[in-house]
This record gives sequence, structure tokens and C-alpha cells, in this order.
Amino acid sequence: MWAYFLKRMFLIVPTLIGITLVSFLIMQMVPGGPVEQALQRMRMAAQSEGGPGYSGALETAITSAELENIKKYYGFDQPVLTRYFRWLKNLFRLDLGTSYTYEKPVLEVIASRIPVSLTFGLTGLFLTYLVCIPLGIKKALKHGEAYDHWTSILIFVGYSIPAFALGVILIVFLAGGSFLSLFPTSGFVSDYFEDLTFFGKVLDILHHMCLPLVCYTIGGFATLTLLMKNSLMEELNKDYIRTALAKGLPYRQAVFRHGLRNALIPIATNIGMIIGVILSGSFLIETIFTIDGMGLLGYQSIVNRDYPVALGLLVISSLLMLVGRIISDFCLALVDPRIRFK
Repeated sequence: MWAYFLKRMFLIVPTLIGITLVSFLIMQMVPGGPVEQALQRMRMAAQSEGGPGYSGALETAITSAELENIKKYYGFDQPVLTRYFRWLKNLFRLDLGTSYTYEKPVLEVIASRIPVSLTFGLTGLFLTYLVCIPLGIKKALKHGEAYDHWTSILIFVGYSIPAFALGVILIVFLAGGSFLSLFPTSGFVSDYFEDLTFFGKVLDILHHMCLPLVCYTIGGFATLTLLMKNSLMEELNKDYIRTALAKGLPYRQAVFRHGLRNALIPIATNIGMIIGVILSGSFLIETIFTIDGMGLLGYQSIVNRDYPVALGLLVISSLLMLVGRIISDFCLALVDPRIRFK
């Protein structure tokens, strides 16, 4: 089994190279890159200096040498494959380049956004498991009853609403829209955050986190709850539970001492897959609530054609997902002795 996991670890490198190569080539074909943006800024500057009636062509004022200097500054003076392998060489030295927008090392830019996304990711994960596991257990024990029916309706209604659409609805109704103003509309902290006491800062962060957390967790509620319910119901219908009940073991003990432990196996094996989700953030949710996390950074890097930041985020998220899959398989083999990978 260890040989299997070691092989999976070695396969991370070629898989990551394939992902980054395809993404790098696609990014180079997207119009509006840094060279075009630099020319556009120069064109706008020339028009502002020339006044409203200025109609001169900027291209005639830019020599071929100046254009080559712009391309060389952004690294576009070489063929695309040469640029990729140069970027890949720097990647293996943990150098993701310099951001076009922030003019800082990419690792520094990304590291400044990780705490926010990590806070939302871990808090959302904790709340999801805290609510969904007990809810799934109770739904399994009350399968077919009224409680099971109306909770299923609520869960599927929440699941059917896209997280970004729910965010807009919450802002309109609860955060300064036409109805109530109970929560802030954007940001992670208030403008006067530094003037607050320690407990005041904690309350301010929690106040800002309420609405985004609802959007973060709403999508996973249905999946995790139904997974917990179906897994427990499957275990309760197995022979060892019926044997335990036939020998006189109370139903509650048969459920929680024997059935629940095996039913938690699918839940435990999903932990590895959540690692990437915790850190990657959400593009749309963080954009709607203007939260300076990994999701908003990724969205801004794509819009601004900040290729180094976009590729850096892609590398980190892809690496986390690949490692997370291996961790999930390892957890499955660890908690279920019937599973053996070869």
C-alpha cells in the first residue's frame, strides 16, 4: 500500500506540469495582456495631454525599439514555450515571479490573502460538519417521518439557490438594501477596526463574517447531510446491527456504538478533498462581499491579466487538490480495514 501512495506522490509533478502548461498556453491566447494594457495606458496618457481634440495615433509615436522594451519588461520577447519553461524553472525554485499589478513577489501577494480565506474556510468547514452530521443522523433515525420531510425541503431549497445569488439577496434584504441594515455590505473588518478593543475586534470580524459564511456553507449542507443520512441508514440495515439487536443490545447503543462509527467513514474520507477548498476561497462570494481573500485575488488577477498571480494561485490550488485526493485515499485505507490499495 505504501508503494501505491509513493507512486501517487511522484505522479503529482507530471500532473502539475500538464495543468500549468495548458493553463499557460490558454492565458497567452487571451487578448488584453500586459503589453496591450501598457499601450492602452500610453494611448490614454497621450490623449489626455493632447486635449479633447487630440486625434493623433500613438502607434506612430512608439518606435519598434520601445515596443520591444515593453515586451522584454513583461517577458513577452521570447516564444511562448520558452517563456513557459523559464517560468517552470523558477517555479521549482519557489519563485512565482512578480505581480504586474502590485509590483511585489507573487508569494508575498498570495501570503497576504491566505489568512482571510483560511478563516472563512475553517469556520465554514466547522459549522458545516457541526450542523450536518447531527442533522443527517436524526434524519436517518426519523426516516419517512414529518421531520425528515420538512428538513429535506429546507435543505434542497438552500442547495438550489446559487451561493452568489444568495449573497446578493442577503445584501439587499439584510445589509443596507431596501429593507434592513443589520450587517455590513462588504469587507472583512470595519474602517475603525484598529481603534476597537480586543473583544470589539472579535465581534467586528464575526459581524462581517455572518453573511459570507451563510453563502460559503449553504451549498455543502445538502450533500453532507444526505451523505450522513444515507450512510447511516445503510449501516443500520446490515446484518451486524440486526444481530446486535437480536442479542438484546439497546437500539440507541447499536446505532451510536456500532453503526455510527462505520457510517462516518465516507465523511472522514472527504477531509482531504476539502483542503483545497479551504484555502482557495470563492471567486464570486469574495467578489460580491469585497473580501480580500484568495478568491477575490484570483478574480482580479484574471480581469487585470496579472498572469504571474493567476498562475501562482493555479499552482497552489492544483497542488492542494492533488495532495487532498491522496490524503482522502489514505484516510479511507486508515479507517476502513477492508480497503487496500495496490
